Amino acid sequence: EVQLVERGGGLVQSGGSLTLSCDASGFAFSSYAMEWFRQAPGTEREFVAAISGHGTSTRYAESVKGRFTISRDNAKKTVALQMNSLKPEDTAVYYCNAGLSFSTVGHYWGQGTQVTVSS
Repeated sequence: EVQLVERGGGLVQSGGSLTLSCDASGFAFSSYAMEWFRQAPGTEREFVAAISGHGTSTRYAESVKGRFTISRDNAKKTVALQMNSLKPEDTAVYYCNAGLSFSTVGHYWGQGTQVTVSS
């Protein structure tokens, strides 16, 4: 059974930092691109960051470029999202996603973790 479990969400002040993690199981982790998406109330889910299976390629949404960093540990089957210089507009539920393509949305989703940035 494929499982993606996000952790690390919480409340942080504007300008602060937070690191999200996603623990994966049930599939060949290193063969999958991993992505982070987020969804704020009343909005559609949007792409945040992606990393290729072996971690050699990354891509980011323009809104987070230079502030967020995605990384992965294939031995531990985890993917992380380091978020710095957080803004109130980063407030959302953050979701982990896994798929075979680095460029498209994958099939597997986590349950999400709430990130709230206060002004």
